[in-house]
Amino acid sequence: MSEVTVSRMVEQLRSLGVREGGVLVVHTSFKAVRPVEGGTLGLIRALREALGGEGTLVMPTMTDGESVFDPKRTPTEGMGITAETFWRQPGVVRSTHPGGSFAAAGPQAEVICQPQPLSPPHGPESPVGHAHALGGQVLLLGVTQGENTTLHLAEALAQVPYSVTHPSVVEVDGVVQTVDIAETDHCCRNFQLAGGWLAAQGLAREGKVGHADAWLCDARDLVRVAVERLRAEPLVFLCPPSAACEECDLARASAETPAR
Repeated sequence: MSEVTVSRMVEQLRSLGVREGGVLVVHTSFKAVRPVEGGTLGLIRALREALGGEGTLVMPTMTDGESVFDPKRTPTEGMGITAETFWRQPGVVRSTHPGGSFAAAGPQAEVICQPQPLSPPHGPESPVGHAHALGGQVLLLGVTQGENTTLHLAEALAQVPYSVTHPSVVEVDGVVQTVDIAETDHCCRNFQLAGGWLAAQGLAREGKVGHADAWLCDARDLVRVAVERLRAEPLVFLCPPSAACEECDLARASAETPAR
């Protein structure tokens, strides 16, 4: 495959519908995007150029929660080389959630990365919540809806009945301790349904960025449509019991356990 230039990626992003001056939440697999001019830094440059000087770029920088989180030092876990490279760049702000941090660069970075509640990690007061409130867009590059964290925001707003806790190491008043953080966790395979819901209403755009399949939508459209579906069918994102999916079975069990 031939190397795609930065200028060509900027053209692809703008053709896809990335708004100059907007907020853009990006989930990406660089393996799908490459080869591109400048490698991961070239992709980041293209994203920022497409957004322009008034735009704000946002990426997930989540961690394993197994040690005290330091936003200036703790590496990402499973987020890919682009996000790992992005948060380390000069001028990039990183939020302080011990497991569900995000990084942002641009005029709205401080707003997006302001302190957030431990639970839910992706609720209205989280980075994806702030990006949604600011009228941002969601871009998937070479990844599926299963990586679309904004759908967890929809779950929080719809007040789905399932919640699973995960231990995370935090420091409180100088004391290191492990706390359980509740979140709407499951395998996320059924997040794929959201892509079809938006496509049926003409609310998403598809194309190429670099060599990757790209998918773009407005966060508000995504959340609105997903919340409508979740309020009608609260367990729609969970695999059925017949699938024997351990993660979804745990979430389903939490929904069936009476509150104390």
